[in-house]
Amino acid sequence: MYIKPSASIRQNYNEISELCKKTGEPVYLTKNGEGDLVVMDIEAFERREKMLKLRQELLQVDADRMAGRKGYTIKEVTEMMRNAVKETTNG
Repeated sequence: MYIKPSASIRQNYNEISELCKKTGEPVYLTKNGEGDLVVMDIEAFERREKMLKLRQELLQVDADRMAGRKGYTIKEVTEMMRNAVKETTNG
């Protein structure tokens, strides 16, 4: 985890940008000693969004299963997972 004062975004934008891209980790910016913003590389953000979407879809499938709704064959699930992994890793 990287924590920087909010003033550093104005003074060291390129350094913070490079840090985000190099590490793939977000940088937490503080204002008056308290958390204010999070800055992260756009590719890392998009990967995170895809993973969150996949997680939501998996939770919905599980909820549907628990409610007795139509299920899927192992072959169907395998294909869906392969597609989801491709989307997540290749964009």
